Amino acid sequence: MTDSTSTTSENATDLAALTRNVEGHEVGASVSIIREFTDTAGSGPRLHRHPYRETFVIQRGRALFTIGDTQREGRAGEVLAVAAGVAHKFVVLGPERYEAVHIHENDRFVTEWLE
Repeated sequence: MTDSTSTTSENATDLAALTRNVEGHEVGASVSIIREFTDTAGSGPRLHRHPYRETFVIQRGRALFTIGDTQREGRAGEVLAVAAGVAHKFVVLGPERYEAVHIHENDRFVTEWLE
C-alpha cells in the first residue's frame, strides 16, 4: 500500500505495480489478475472468451457489459461473473474513472478473440 508520505515518483512506481497483469504461475497462485483502471469512456476489450470463469470486481465507475446475449450495466460495488466459454466484452461508460479487478480462474491468461 502507498504510504501517504511517499513522493510523487514513489507513487508512480506503486501505481505501475498495481496496473500490472499478474499471471498466477509467476507467484505460485491458481488465478491470474488484471487490475484495470481507465478514464477513457468507450474503451474496453473487444468480444472474447476464456476456457475458465472470469469475475469482475468493480470498484469505481461503470461499464456496459455484454455477456453472451445479455447486456447489463456494471457499477461500483458490484461483482459480475462470466462462465467458462461465454463470449463477453465491456465498454467503459464514464464520465468517472472505471476501476476493477478482473480475476481469471487460471494460472495463465488464455483468450480467444472473437472480433
